[in-house]
Amino acid sequence: MKKGNTKLFISMYHYTRDLRHSRYPEIKGLDVDLFRKQLEFFEENFNVLRMEEVIDAVKGNDTLPDNAVLLTFDDGYIDNYTTAFPILEEFGFQGSFFIPGKTFTTHQLLDVNKIHYILASANIKKLVADVKEKMDFYRGKEFNYPSTEELWNKYAIDDRFDNKYTVFVKRILQTVLPERLRNQISSDLFEKYVGVTEEQLAYELYMTPEQIRTMKKHGMFIGIHGYDHYWLGNLLPEQMREDISKALETMSEFIDRKEWVMNYPYGNFNDDVLAYIKEKGACLGLTTEVRTADIGKDSAFKLPRLDCNDFPPKSDNYKKWM
Repeated sequence: MKKGNTKLFISMYHYTRDLRHSRYPEIKGLDVDLFRKQLEFFEENFNVLRMEEVIDAVKGNDTLPDNAVLLTFDDGYIDNYTTAFPILEEFGFQGSFFIPGKTFTTHQLLDVNKIHYILASANIKKLVADVKEKMDFYRGKEFNYPSTEELWNKYAIDDRFDNKYTVFVKRILQTVLPERLRNQISSDLFEKYVGVTEEQLAYELYMTPEQIRTMKKHGMFIGIHGYDHYWLGNLLPEQMREDISKALETMSEFIDRKEWVMNYPYGNFNDDVLAYIKEKGACLGLTTEVRTADIGKDSAFKLPRLDCNDFPPKSDNYKKWM
């Protein structure tokens, strides 16, 4: 890379919507008014980059301006199209959208979203009791896993944005229990708490191919976020390769197969994942490690990101990494 600034802030978004007037106001997202204020803050204090400029900098073909920031959106939610996209256009900013292939091909609800909406609809302590009850019920019948007490002690730990109860539910239903059992328990709890069918929510929640096409046509960047939103580093190598290959095939209309960007679901990857995406033409990889990226020093396939909640008007956390 040429001499100059090497620091890049990467902001991560998920839900962007009018939370107060939505059906699920407790969903963890950035309210539309705060999103607009955040873009105003970036306009005044940062240089908002296009993904293509970041790729050029990583290749050593260009330098970064001071206070460079890249805006990334995970999971392909409809409110990224209806809320974020028009506001980004208004400011003349590019967003980079990372879309799991399953969201618009089979219209099935991703497990991660079942859990989001269960958490947004239930009393958390009652939900923890329900999860523990299900774990005790299924243990030993067909599935084997450690005692509920042992798993509680291991996974019920506060993190940056969630209390220990929420973290426990997420970990148990995202990755700890066997996949088939996680799916069953998540579906049972979804039916109990959420109030619509999984199919209804899936059709309401995700962007359509036409919407993705429109965003790309208007200069937004589209990237890969797996097919099934799996913890890729936890899969057997052949399962991991199948998921990424399926994602590439599904998203081929929207990406350059010779130079595409990977965003690891849950920030989860391993050396096999890195080797396979490089083999398949990836040029960058985005993680959930929390800090500023240092272009030229950090691996191009392990770029860290901050959360949108680390920037004003939510907080000044970003200053810790300046």
